[in-house]
Amino acid sequence: MQFNVERKDSRLERVRIIKFRARKLKNNRLTFLYIPDSSGTPRELSIAKSTVYTVLGFALLLLVGSFYFSANFFSNKVSAGQLSQLQAENKKLSESYEQLRWNLVEVEDRYTELVSKEVKLRALFNLPEINPEERQLGIGGPEPDQIAQLSIIEKEAYITEMEVDRLLRLSKFELEKYEEVENALLNIKTKLRHTPSIWPTNGWSSRGYGLKYDPFTGYKQMHRGTDIANHTNTPIIATADGKIKIISSSTALGKLITINHGYGYRTRYGHLAKVLVKRGQSVKRGQVIGLMGSTGYSTGPHLHYEIIRNGKFLNPQKYILNDMSDFASTKR
Repeated sequence: MQFNVERKDSRLERVRIIKFRARKLKNNRLTFLYIPDSSGTPRELSIAKSTVYTVLGFALLLLVGSFYFSANFFSNKVSAGQLSQLQAENKKLSESYEQLRWNLVEVEDRYTELVSKEVKLRALFNLPEINPEERQLGIGGPEPDQIAQLSIIEKEAYITEMEVDRLLRLSKFELEKYEEVENALLNIKTKLRHTPSIWPTNGWSSRGYGLKYDPFTGYKQMHRGTDIANHTNTPIIATADGKIKIISSSTALGKLITINHGYGYRTRYGHLAKVLVKRGQSVKRGQVIGLMGSTGYSTGPHLHYEIIRNGKFLNPQKYILNDMSDFASTKR
């Protein structure tokens, strides 16, 4: 027991000596004391501070350098992978722009075809033509120097974007012009519906328009319409859309219907046996309005048909576009 206590005291004493010597180190050197065990001989190592700091600095520099080169190495690896991916994406994007440009060429061809049709429609219906320069719809763009600074993909994107924008503006412009043509054609269609243009009844022409011999007097006088003869009660139809203006009876034309078609047109139907419409009633082309008769100044059942425009009597034969054989299909 006493031997063990002495050994512990000896160790404590050595520790105290080490601590004391550590406190007494000189400013420019570091001293290290190595004690192997209780029976060993302590060894002392003294190293200059500058040497220690140099070694520590070199170790720190080596550590930092290792971190830097490792990070740079892995960064280059990642960048190379990203670059390969970006190159693949750019190639795919370039192919997409190429396909889009081909589609735009097809759109441009269709647009040109539409313009050609619109021009023909305007010429056919005597509508005002559009100045070709007006169709260009020119706009400004970037300076050439700015375009030169763009990458290949950026140039493709810019050119495609400009072409899409141009076609969109042209399409909007052409749509507006087609609406103008459509409105004009609708107006023409309405006008055509209100223009007398078919036979008013079935039969045969017994006397035409102009200076004709009067069957009662034997003298020539102006005949302001055309006479169509047939059996009594043969249907009489309206030759255009309009509204019944007058229903009357006179010594000359007997039972008479006058239709106002608008656009300055009026038609009159005389010598009727029976009237089937009322004053103020709207009628459609081909609608039956009365039955053929021989009322008034007449030698037999027939229809006296007149066309008047802006107060002037016209030759009805010039306004009949269908054939007499088509009468049944036009009657409503």
